[in-house]
Amino acid sequence: MNKVRNKIRTKAREKPTRKKRFKSFNMLNQKMHVGRSVSGFLDGKFLTRENLGKQIPFILYITFLGVLYIANSYNAEKTIIDISKTKRELEELRFSYITTKSELMFHSKQSEVAAKLESSGIKESLVPPAKLYVKVSK
Repeated sequence: MNKVRNKIRTKAREKPTRKKRFKSFNMLNQKMHVGRSVSGFLDGKFLTRENLGKQIPFILYITFLGVLYIANSYNAEKTIIDISKTKRELEELRFSYITTKSELMFHSKQSEVAAKLESSGIKESLVPPAKLYVKVSK
């Protein structure tokens, strides 16, 4: 008769899909594709008649960005030169201000004013000034 056999059933192992199994190979292909596109760019193959029409807008865009980059660098250099000129001018004006201020302080001293006015006959008063008192009426 039929014998009943006890068997342990295990889940059948799923076979790995190709995507998982060959993942590193797919990445290698992608890297090789990038390598081919770079070598095609360096060889000049991207300028063939069939691809040139598609690439013209991109080439113009890259050229425009290059011109903007150059213009920006010139503008930055010009600004730096203007800033340095302004700093030098400011420093010279500051020195001039300090010199003029010191000369004014020297010429406005009492002894200097008295010496200049002595030639015109004005002498320094020896009597102190008198105080004037004003009565405030309410």
